[in-house]
Amino acid sequence: MKRFHIALAVRNLDDSIADYSARLGQSPQLVVQDKYALWRTRQLNFSINELPEQAGQVRHIGFEDDEAKGFTISKDANGIEWENFSATDQEALIESIYGEPTYAMVGINMDAVELIRN
Repeated sequence: MKRFHIALAVRNLDDSIADYSARLGQSPQLVVQDKYALWRTRQLNFSINELPEQAGQVRHIGFEDDEAKGFTISKDANGIEWENFSATDQEALIESIYGEPTYAMVGINMDAVELIRN
């Protein structure tokens, strides 16, 4: 599966999580308190970072691609940064930058907890 990715800088993470959750019709699947949130829909990989001095700016765009071989970054003809990565690569990068995230959970049972990774 391939999802379009867009990353935005926001003024306030909590306010932005509430706003974008309403717009996307779901809560984020991954949150790093006071720093970062990530939503995955069937077509979109959408992330926000709390960077008040850059609020409203697109940080980068790209694709989450199950077939990606590693995490790549390039710039297009207009200087916009594009990333290409798998969900696993993205989650590893998030942990390395921000620390351990909190994951949304689906169907909690006594035997296993399934993380949302679609």
